[in-house]
Amino acid sequence: MTGATILQVALGGALGATGRYLSGVAATSLLGRNFPWGTIFVNIAGSFLMGVLIIILARKGGTHFAPFFQIGVLGGFTTFSSFSLDAITLYERGQADLAMIYVLASVMLSLSAVAAGLWAARALIQ
Repeated sequence: MTGATILQVALGGALGATGRYLSGVAATSLLGRNFPWGTIFVNIAGSFLMGVLIIILARKGGTHFAPFFQIGVLGGFTTFSSFSLDAITLYERGQADLAMIYVLASVMLSLSAVAAGLWAARALIQ
């Protein structure tokens, strides 16, 4: 990893995080706060864009831009896109069982970790 790669990730992350914030603001103003519209939008859009981006970068010889776009922009926009790509990659490698374990473990353990973090913080900070 070089300093240039780190700079690509940092700059892309700033753009992606800004896009995530603005998407959330727009979704809330258009659709209200009764459902996490902004989050579901960025997760779906980011996953779609990750799929498109992988093919474009591979076919056009642009893989050297992957740290900027994949990890930076889309990682800042939504880490769900990386999760989705990892799961599909396992499946396409013929490891459907491992892909399912990865998906279930990621979702269940992440939800459990948030619940544990909420519990711990509420117990410690009053």
